[in-house]
Formats: sequence, structure tokens, C-alpha cells
Amino acid sequence: MISNLNYYPQMTVEEYLEWESQQELRHEYIEGEIIAMTGGTIPHTKIYLNLYTALRPHLRQRGCEAYVADVKVKAGTKNRYFYPDLVVTCNAEDLKARDCVQNPTVIVEVLSVSTANYDRTKKLQYYRQIPSLQEYILIDSEAMSVEIYRRGEGKMWFYCAYEAGEAIAIDSINFECAIELLYEGVSFEDRKKENDENS
Repeated sequence: MISNLNYYPQMTVEEYLEWESQQELRHEYIEGEIIAMTGGTIPHTKIYLNLYTALRPHLRQRGCEAYVADVKVKAGTKNRYFYPDLVVTCNAEDLKARDCVQNPTVIVEVLSVSTANYDRTKKLQYYRQIPSLQEYILIDSEAMSVEIYRRGEGKMWFYCAYEAGEAIAIDSINFECAIELLYEGVSFEDRKKENDENS
């Protein structure tokens, strides 16, 4: 989803949770600040749904679950709530929860031109503070490119980049697939043509 930085008054976490449950649109919450989430492009949606479709049977065998777009993630003990494009949890409490995932194993964000910098910097910083999180995955919607941050020892995180022709590995859930699978039905030529026409 794409962040929309419209102005909203500051709220306590309790006010946010009550207010947000009555909203039609989704809103992320970062220590009092409200950020509206607008819809993404069709390719953006295809990418996270392609990953979800590939993950679902694999996760079922492991007692894990994946959720897309509409499921809120609470970022650790901090007053932060996010709506990642896809989240995987293997936590028993999360699997019974109704309102939000609190112990994600994997978080995926599909990058757009407007959110790429934020997802690579501030969101990476926030997500790394979630104790259960093992991997943070960034999937480019403008080119065949995937970046994975993997938790190491202590505060260390490892970075791995994948491109066309390679298989991506999500180690924490023992999953591997060709990168092309994520981009099934996504045409970069059409977008290049659209951009050329609009410039």
C-alpha cells in the first residue's frame, strides 16, 4: 500500500485503535502520527498476491499463515501499527488473533516510486525492532528485483539481493521460488510505454 501524508490530529494509541476500527480506509500509526494508506497499482497487487499464492500451501504444512494488505501488525512494544503488503506469522497467539499480528516472522513490502525510500529507511528501522521478525523483504514493482534483510546475531542484519534468473530464499520459513514467479502477469514493457507517453 502507498502512504498518503495527509494531516491528522495527534492521537493516543487507544484513540487510534478505536478511531481506526471505524474507518473505511486503513491508517498506519507511528507514536501519535496517523498515515493514511491508499491503494496500490495493479502490478503492485499482483506481486504480493503471487507471493501469497505460492506461500499458502507451504505455510499450511508448517502451521504458519500469511496475510495480505488488510492485516495490521503491531511493531513490538512501541506504539506503532503498520499494514504491510504481506506478513507471515507462525505464532500460536497470532493465529488466533482478530485484530492484529504481534509476532511476525516475515514482513514483505512491495516498493513503489513514492514509498521506496521510506520502506528502505524508516520502515526498516521500525521493523528491525520487532523481536520475532526474522526477514524483511522488499520487492520492486518497477523492475525484477528483490532485497531481503535477515536477522543475524545481536543487532546484526544481513542483506541479500536477487535479480532475474535467480531463486529467492526465505530462510526463516524454509521457502524458495524463482523470482519470476513473483512477477507473473506483470509487464514492465507496458509501464515503460506509459511513462514514455506521459513524459
